[in-house]
Amino acid sequence: MTRDPGLESQLLDDLDHPEGVEGRPMFGGLCYMLNGHMLCAAREGRAMFRVGKQAEPEALRFPGTERMSQSGRDKPGFIWLSGPSLADDTIRRGLARMALTHVSIFPPKDR
Repeated sequence: MTRDPGLESQLLDDLDHPEGVEGRPMFGGLCYMLNGHMLCAAREGRAMFRVGKQAEPEALRFPGTERMSQSGRDKPGFIWLSGPSLADDTIRRGLARMALTHVSIFPPKDR
């Protein structure tokens, strides 16, 4: 997969540029980290959001979402957004807010 600069920019806007957010190339795309913790990522044609296990059922109610799996194993608390829903600002922003709410409870990582 290749990077999608337009989607990367949209995700950063959806996050409202909070302090402590930085982008890191990862998984063939750009991953946004909050104080060193994975928050969301953009890849060509889809975006990943770390919403947490408790918010996952709510996040999966959005059209175009699915639970993330890696090497055949589900990754609870991580979801993908793809298809036409990826262009829906309301859905993307909602998932970005859920990810911020979840990840903001973690203490900053030492660097």
